[in-house]
Amino acid sequence: MTIEDHSLAHEFPDYLEQINKLRASEDVEFLRAFDRYHVLDKEIHQIEEGFENTSDEELEKLKYERLNLKDELYQRIRLEAGEA
Repeated sequence: MTIEDHSLAHEFPDYLEQINKLRASEDVEFLRAFDRYHVLDKEIHQIEEGFENTSDEELEKLKYERLNLKDELYQRIRLEAGEA
């Protein structure tokens, strides 16, 4: 199985400047969501690569949480870009 790259840099290449600016900021909510997103992404990759075991339901729950965080982060990134 091919594992897709879900890093924010890959998902939003046009917003790298805004992502880096937010990461360097003191925006606690963005940083919390950013860190949680990447922890989840790593955990999902470990499961998909077979290094960790879990139920299909748990994997789908993790993916859903990652998707919600990605939406939250995207809205914040667009706001930083002056688009929202």
